[in-house]
Amino acid sequence: MGKRLGEYTKYNTKCMVPVNRIPLIDRVLKQLSGLNLNRVVIVVGYEGKKLMDYLGDSYNGLKIEYVNNPIYDKTNNIYSLFLAKDKMMEDDTILVESDLIFQNGMFELLVDNPYPNLALVAKYESWMDGTMVTIDDENNIISFVSKESFDFKERDKYYKTVNIYKLSAEFTKNKYVPFLEAYSKAQGNNEYYENVLRILTFLNTHDLKALPITNEKWYEIDDKQDLDIAEALFAEEKDIIRKYYGRYGGFWRFPKMLDFCYLVNPYFRNSRIINEMEANFRTLIGEYPSGMKVNTLLASKCWGVKEEYIIPGNGAAELIKALMENLRGTLGVIRPTFEEYPNRRDKETLVTYIPQNKDYRYTAKDLMDFFGKHRADTLLLINPDNPSGNFIPMDDLLVLANWCEQQGIRLIVDESFVDFSVGWENNTLLHDQILEAYPHLVVMKSISKSYGVPGIRLGIMCSADTSLIAKMKKDVSIWNINSFAEFFMQIYTKYEKDYKRACEKFIKERDIFEEQLRQISFLRVMPSQANYFLCEILPPYTSRGIVLKMLKEHNILTRDCSDKIGFDGKQYMRIAVRNHEDNSKLTEALKSLEEDLNSYS
Repeated sequence: MGKRLGEYTKYNTKCMVPVNRIPLIDRVLKQLSGLNLNRVVIVVGYEGKKLMDYLGDSYNGLKIEYVNNPIYDKTNNIYSLFLAKDKMMEDDTILVESDLIFQNGMFELLVDNPYPNLALVAKYESWMDGTMVTIDDENNIISFVSKESFDFKERDKYYKTVNIYKLSAEFTKNKYVPFLEAYSKAQGNNEYYENVLRILTFLNTHDLKALPITNEKWYEIDDKQDLDIAEALFAEEKDIIRKYYGRYGGFWRFPKMLDFCYLVNPYFRNSRIINEMEANFRTLIGEYPSGMKVNTLLASKCWGVKEEYIIPGNGAAELIKALMENLRGTLGVIRPTFEEYPNRRDKETLVTYIPQNKDYRYTAKDLMDFFGKHRADTLLLINPDNPSGNFIPMDDLLVLANWCEQQGIRLIVDESFVDFSVGWENNTLLHDQILEAYPHLVVMKSISKSYGVPGIRLGIMCSADTSLIAKMKKDVSIWNINSFAEFFMQIYTKYEKDYKRACEKFIKERDIFEEQLRQISFLRVMPSQANYFLCEILPPYTSRGIVLKMLKEHNILTRDCSDKIGFDGKQYMRIAVRNHEDNSKLTEALKSLEEDLNSYS
């Protein structure tokens, strides 16, 4: 009945729900029609007549038969299968549930395998729910794991059933159906057919083997969120990038995806700080966080700035929004840039500087020359810049800050990526004496990026302009920081040495990754002091084409930057720096494109 899908199944059975305009039943029947089948048997119940009228008695030459479950609202799938047992005993059977979407070739994995009784399974991932199994070294299913006995500490041992099975007529007739009948008689009809398979595993006959899939794409659609993810996973080429980028994260729900789009430190998460947070998870989720006063104190402790100079935010995004709403006059921006700031302003208030060189490099002097002629009330500088990776060293940055003071220009420096720069400990503006020397200076920092903890949503803003800081503290909600972010600040100073080691390790890996990327003939890699590289895409490739190929063929998400203001339609990608293993996977995938190009030419 698909009740969790709400309005999508109000007047339709679940398999009639469309994914990207194609009903699930059409997808699976089209895939089945490529096999040498005698017939397709569909068990119907809720809105069954609509389904039968829609399909008729054949599909692409496939004969369709129907079995009706008249008490579908009082029974579960064990009874639906029970009603079809006679047909299953007549033929070898492929059993497939109707709420699945999967790539072509999955049925062939079963049919072409010599074992007569097989279940497709996938290594457990956090997005999965439902029936789990454990298997031995010979892929025999040795146990079915119920929801009650599921142990998260043992999750590395679990496989999720894809809910596609191959069952021989002999196995069905001699083992499965007799146990099905006995189980239904003893336990009733509001059960699951997997429970019968679970009992059979107790006999240690090893009749049913598992066939683990690897990189095959599939998803089970139980609710609206599942449907939304399936729409992205199986999107048409013209829509796929929009559907992924429009999510702004949450990619752990996508099976085995490598995210080279979003920008976080891959190494600090190995610190024991995460272990301590995990150990306190139940306390943190069950308690209210402190208010602004306490969290300001914690932020002051962590980043060494006076309490009256600092405000913690629910990610830098909250503070950016509040800051942009509090500033009047014009805003000077350097493009291409991180558009969160200018997006919060009227276009008429923006004064835009675009570096006139192929690498989008600029200096403090360039900014002073331009904005000396084209005045802005506030100057925004992302340093290192996003996406170019351009970096203005500390000495020059202070010259710019002094010039802005003399000109009566407020200077905003977003240093979210500064901890990735060489000599990073000496490159931050987060010092009381610097803030006091330049009272028009505002410093923004996203903790998500450099500390690799975007899930806790934490950012800080600092300025010696105490009236601005005080006003913004009143603008945000009393509980703008959650307990996890508060606890992170509470314990962070114990792990500062871990953070320093993580940053040093990152800089070394970035150098290695840069060398790897420079070996790709169709990439022109720009130098970077951040945790990403801006790359120009050379003909015959386009940035969109590469993003699509990486996503569809390698399950790797990268960022097409060609639509950013300032690039004027030129072909650019931004590639995040991850750990060495992931970076190597990306470079190998890019090399495969290069090999395709060479073989074509």
